[in-house]
Amino acid sequence: MPVAVVVGMQWGDEGKGKIIDLLAENVDVVARYQGGHNAGHTICFNEKQFVLHLIPSGIFHKDKLCVIGNGVVVDPQALVEEMRQLEETGIDLEGRLLISDRANIIMPYHGTSDKGRESGSGFEKIGTTGRGIGPSYADKIARAGIRVCDLRDEAYLTERLRANYEEKQKVLKSLYGTELPEFKEMLDELMSYRETILKYITDTHILMRDQIAQGKNILCEGAQGTMLDVDHGTYPFVTSSNSTAGGACTGLGIPPTKVNKVLGVIKAYTTRVGEGPFPSELSDADGERLGKVGHEFGATTGRQRRCGWFDAVVARYGVHLNGVDALVLTKVDVLDGFKTIKVCTGYKYKGKVFPDMPADPVIQANCEPVYVDFEGWSESTVGIQDYDKLPKNAKDYISRLSELVETPFMMISTGPDREQTIQRESLF
Repeated sequence: MPVAVVVGMQWGDEGKGKIIDLLAENVDVVARYQGGHNAGHTICFNEKQFVLHLIPSGIFHKDKLCVIGNGVVVDPQALVEEMRQLEETGIDLEGRLLISDRANIIMPYHGTSDKGRESGSGFEKIGTTGRGIGPSYADKIARAGIRVCDLRDEAYLTERLRANYEEKQKVLKSLYGTELPEFKEMLDELMSYRETILKYITDTHILMRDQIAQGKNILCEGAQGTMLDVDHGTYPFVTSSNSTAGGACTGLGIPPTKVNKVLGVIKAYTTRVGEGPFPSELSDADGERLGKVGHEFGATTGRQRRCGWFDAVVARYGVHLNGVDALVLTKVDVLDGFKTIKVCTGYKYKGKVFPDMPADPVIQANCEPVYVDFEGWSESTVGIQDYDKLPKNAKDYISRLSELVETPFMMISTGPDREQTIQRESLF
């Protein structure tokens, strides 16, 4: 009964979509456990590119079950639109896509609240996507959320939504001067997606329990990355869910004792989107080059990503926090041609060097990275599938990273396509 969790090791955008799509060929179930349509997983094959926001990245493999777990917050419009786009490309979803009836629903007032809070209303700007993710999770924790199972009973749904609507209308008008659409308009829009979604909902806890009992291979897919985890990331500049490996248990209803392996996905350099501390960030020609060569633009918003050197402090933190068994190193090819490559091994603040991740946001925002230099390589690594064919300096760099983070690299990605991968060992 192999259950593996795939988790991002930095601030998201590590290339998890490609890796999950690649691994999905040899599993039976791919299950998403947290986040919302603020995530963007890019998958490339057959000279085509696809971006998924809610539906698990195994959907392009026939006969694989794809599960949206209870830990995900679901925007009905975004979900139905993504389903439509996939069906137009010939992907059959019926019997393959399953949505937890315990997942919370993102309503229009969540997006209004999200944007209002980010618009300079006195709150600290986080740099969210403005898609209502945080406010939806806030309602979930406040026990005021609308859940997917509520769609089954129209009378109950209407009653619950009306109570929320009246409260949100007063709060949003008072805080941001914003008027919501009429209640009937909001309800009618939700009902327009109801019949489509109802065909796919189930008790995914029971589904996962049965799949585990049958000895099926299960891949748990996280969104965002470790440093955006609401408890363990660079708070408050984080997402609103547990993007670390532990989120797979709560977000899918899987007991911790059933997880067999945790696989971390990490870039050969570092990026982050939005506000918040980023110790190894580069504001020079090297940073600009990483962004240009790496095509570092958000798959969901199109925002330009901030770029910096590999941060071993972040990587070690992620390894220990997630209990990572093996790593996947992505975008090695982006470093081709750099004369010198730097790696951050610690943070210096007021004369003290921190080898581990401090919780204090003041230290995170004002520390100096302690760097180790590596000699780069001039040869191209694009598309290489055999580790021995990598340039010597590239192999030395990868080997040293493995030592610094105390974890082996199971796979190395040398380009965005499925085939542009070095496979050093199998997942299971």
